[in-house]
Amino acid sequence: MTDNTVNRKKFLRIILITSWLLFIVSITGNAQQTINGSIEHDGLTRDYILYVPAIYSSDKPAPLVFNFHGYTSNANDQMFYADFRSIADTEGFLIVHPMGTVDNFGNTHFNVGWGTSAIDDVGYTEALIDEISSNYTIDANRIYSTGMSNGGFMSYKLACELSERIAAIASVTGTMNKNQPNTCNPSHQIPVMEIHGTSDTTVPYEGANWIESTPDVMSFWANFNNCETSAEITNLPDTAPNDGSTVEYQLFKDGDNGAQVEHYKIINGGHKWPGSVFNSAGTNYDINASALIWDFFSKYDINGEITTLSIAEVNGDTKTLRIHPNPVGSIITVDFKVQEPLDYSIFTIEGKLTSKGTISITDNTIDVSHLVSSTIYFLNIRNTSIKIQKK
Repeated sequence: MTDNTVNRKKFLRIILITSWLLFIVSITGNAQQTINGSIEHDGLTRDYILYVPAIYSSDKPAPLVFNFHGYTSNANDQMFYADFRSIADTEGFLIVHPMGTVDNFGNTHFNVGWGTSAIDDVGYTEALIDEISSNYTIDANRIYSTGMSNGGFMSYKLACELSERIAAIASVTGTMNKNQPNTCNPSHQIPVMEIHGTSDTTVPYEGANWIESTPDVMSFWANFNNCETSAEITNLPDTAPNDGSTVEYQLFKDGDNGAQVEHYKIINGGHKWPGSVFNSAGTNYDINASALIWDFFSKYDINGEITTLSIAEVNGDTKTLRIHPNPVGSIITVDFKVQEPLDYSIFTIEGKLTSKGTISITDNTIDVSHLVSSTIYFLNIRNTSIKIQKK
């Protein structure tokens, strides 16, 4: 047998195996994708890494989470250090990891108002939203921002300057610049979470001459959202006693449209991302920052709190549905994981049926364009009724 014959058989075998693998992928669903992309903005080529989970479907709008790296870091390191990918795999949101530019000191950064940087990172963020939305089915009402350190500062900047595109933010070891709250006036309530260590020497918890203190930042956002001015305080269990830190949870509740401010105060915690697989001194392991942040984001869209209700399944189990937006324009979206279709009906406050139909995991929207503006209705799903308001 000649070498050419052997090589030809090997080649055909590779083709058959490849075809079979492609067939398997085609019948089992999409594979997750990690995409290194770039866009041109403001005369610069700007890079980013986009993570698309396997359960993403173009038939259903997906939330988008921005995950900004810290000063001197980069998009790839942030993707692993502050990792949301396993959560996205089950929850179905996309994650974009923007890449900063190099400042005059040779360090990667996002321009949040420090030094002499003239980079338009707010414009870059908006351009990224548009770019990703042009290629994927993104829920424009569910775009969120989080980040580490400089990335936390960036998230606050977006809350102040790009609020019309951002539903909620979370910062880990970040804060706001000195006097930034004086000029910050978002167009809607902004749910805010801050996770910060009291022993952070890079971005001091009690502030400095260039930054606001964490308590003052929490107070600003609680006041802006019309939350209760005093926080409910809970000392969380010290489940990782060897990490040298504990967690105090502060909740400022009852804000406009359900917006809340949440703060995880890491007693003796350092400039670290809690729960990171990259363990180093000062990292807290009583909480997982990534899991807490997504749980926080998932409660909100750009109109405020997403309404939740519980239904009893046939076997008696209870499942949670999330309904948004409320007040509603022309479409209600119902997020749920119940496998079988669910019947719904909409009644006026007087009890008159206005419409009915069926929703499923793949067809989970309800057209309410026929409802009368500024009017209260009741949406019934299975055994539960919830009040909705037409804008």
